[in-house]
Amino acid sequence: MYRNTVLICGGTGCHSNHSAEIYDKFVEEIAAKGIKEDVLLVKTGCFGLCAVGPVVIIYPEGAFYSTVSVSDVPELVSEHLIKGRLVERLIYKDKEVVTKALSETNFYKSQTRVALRNCGVINPEDIDEYIAYDGYQALIKVLTEMTPEEVIQTILDSGLRGRGGAGFPTGLKWRFCRNAQPDETGIKYVCCNADEGDPGAFMDRSILEGDPHAVIEAMAIAAYAIGASQGYIYVRAEYPIAVSRMRIAIGQAKEYGLLGKNILGLGFDFDLDIRLGSGAFVCGEETALMTSIEGKRGEPRPRPPFPANKGLFAKPTVLNNVETYANVAQIILKGPEWFASMGTEKSKGTKVFALGGKIVNTGLVEIPMGTTLRTVIEDIGGGIPNGKKFKAAQTGGPSGGCIPAQHMDVPIDFENLAAIGSIMGSGGLIVMDEDNCMVDIAKFFLLFTKDESCGKCTPCRIGTTRLLEYLDKITSGKGELSDLDEMEKLCYYIKDNALCGLGQTAPNPVLSTLRYFRDEYIAHIVDKKCPAGVCKALLSYEILDTCKGCTLCARNCPVNAISGAVKQVHKIDQSKCIKCGVCMDKCKFKAIVRK
Repeated sequence: MYRNTVLICGGTGCHSNHSAEIYDKFVEEIAAKGIKEDVLLVKTGCFGLCAVGPVVIIYPEGAFYSTVSVSDVPELVSEHLIKGRLVERLIYKDKEVVTKALSETNFYKSQTRVALRNCGVINPEDIDEYIAYDGYQALIKVLTEMTPEEVIQTILDSGLRGRGGAGFPTGLKWRFCRNAQPDETGIKYVCCNADEGDPGAFMDRSILEGDPHAVIEAMAIAAYAIGASQGYIYVRAEYPIAVSRMRIAIGQAKEYGLLGKNILGLGFDFDLDIRLGSGAFVCGEETALMTSIEGKRGEPRPRPPFPANKGLFAKPTVLNNVETYANVAQIILKGPEWFASMGTEKSKGTKVFALGGKIVNTGLVEIPMGTTLRTVIEDIGGGIPNGKKFKAAQTGGPSGGCIPAQHMDVPIDFENLAAIGSIMGSGGLIVMDEDNCMVDIAKFFLLFTKDESCGKCTPCRIGTTRLLEYLDKITSGKGELSDLDEMEKLCYYIKDNALCGLGQTAPNPVLSTLRYFRDEYIAHIVDKKCPAGVCKALLSYEILDTCKGCTLCARNCPVNAISGAVKQVHKIDQSKCIKCGVCMDKCKFKAIVRK
């Protein structure tokens, strides 16, 4: 029996901040102090509160240590593990209040963890720990107590909808595939979309890193429900930790007889393989993903036929994303009523968001559907840093829209987000403050989708290029008011005619910013000004009469655009100025302004 358990975050965020070295240092110090038999070290998945990583939690006290460094480990071992005293300087402070346990933080109080239930709790590389938390009990239940039709009806009754974008009912997708007539081979497939390409999104990656067996178990359940014997997890190669842990988990599941032939001696066969993607955003679209698994260039196919009838290798196929699968086992074990009791009338359960941007508490958040954006930003996220005002939140990544402050109290679910011009998407949530230019934001996301277009269809390939040209024109001070109407027409043409979801949703950032922030577009066009001071072509820097003539600005100007004698007011040559802002940053007297 261990006296202490030390949980160390092993997610990508903390790993990039030396959590692996922190783990190794704990091993070294514990051995040196002779307490190896008293302390259990566990490298977990992501705890969620990425803003203060690396995170270390020590039980039985549940002490929540944040921003831990390798040099802090000897003190944690000698003080906490040996003397039983908290190291107060490392205890997480929630708005300057010392918070000794993770559950006491405002970040966690409003959350309900279903998909993330084991992340930060178990060792993802140990199947026994997953089993200790009811792992694979759902698979055993469906194989011994339920028919495939009963499994599908359970998922339907739960109200679970796909967490990858469009929110299609999961049980309905499974039923379509169950009823699809296979060819003479009788082959069907189950696939997992772990491609997750939205900028700032890391929900699926964190689940694969922190709870890989949950995905394996759910895919086996889906395979039983539709009559498949082979599955594929399509994950981008840029997720090395997730790939490594999935491979370990698949190997362990096979060793325990939970994958392969005649699973648990119950006559059910299901095997699972990993396929690596090279990072093409379009491969998040289901038919493009399947085309890539087949070894071809990742391009979407016209639909119908839909994948449930003709998918991977032209066989009936079910495809869900990581977060969707992460809910399945709990629904089977706890019942559809349990899951349906959370959320709203049409959007059941919880949703995981990757909270980033201008927010105090960046990280992973899992909330019941129907939670307001205000709760997420102000309560869970801790508000906007540096006293700035909230301006907008981008949901759904490049395919989504920008939600303005006037809609902060709208409950977050599939229908409400669509009604205000955005989408749920896979769960990226980027917060912006008053210093963000919404025209520039639209340009940023459109540049991304233009570059990621596969080029197969003209509306997407050419349409996004033309849209970007309009935005370039506006942000460079050359726009005309008529451009706004032309942009809107082009947006709707692309939405109506593009082949796949990438093109159909690419105009969303433009449409939502035109809808809610049209005044910023007009300021760029009519006043030739960027209200947020972001678009360089519309900026100018001026030195006020309060200049002391210290010459610091002139000495730091990279293009020698500033002149003036010592102790005399300096001047900026606008023809030379590259608008880098170095002069304003260096001025100690706040005598330089941006206009």
